[in-house]
Amino acid sequence: MMDITLKVNGEEHALNVPVSRTLLDALRDDLKLTGSKNACNQGACGACTVLLDGTPVNACLVLAVGAIGRDIVTIEGLGESGTLSPVQQAFVDTGAIQCGFCMSGMIVSATAILAENPKPTRDEIRSALSGNLCRCSGYVRVINAVILASERQGA
Repeated sequence: MMDITLKVNGEEHALNVPVSRTLLDALRDDLKLTGSKNACNQGACGACTVLLDGTPVNACLVLAVGAIGRDIVTIEGLGESGTLSPVQQAFVDTGAIQCGFCMSGMIVSATAILAENPKPTRDEIRSALSGNLCRCSGYVRVINAVILASERQGA
């Protein structure tokens, strides 16, 4: 076991975890932040995507101890004061959310896309979301949501 401090969604959390604990398990089991989903546990689906220092990563592949001193943002940390972020709202407004299981990872990845490139093309969005798998959406509405969020952010 190891004492660590993680900065998640702007708040520091002291945890005592096994050194083998993944960031995903620390978020879900220790901090009760269940928006990041545990789907494949192999980094293949993107359902567990979080931002680590602004970069989207699969939380199932990162050890919690490897996130010490880094800024972690989950789906729960995207909105402010109980309101949805512009990306979250665009996903709702375009009907991009189907079953919802993969959407937290998609929204986190989309947030990163727009932070890096405020006006991405459809092909750039497809490429940036290629690590996020969805069985329900067909991606058309997801891509439309990212474009809508881009337009609303004044890009």
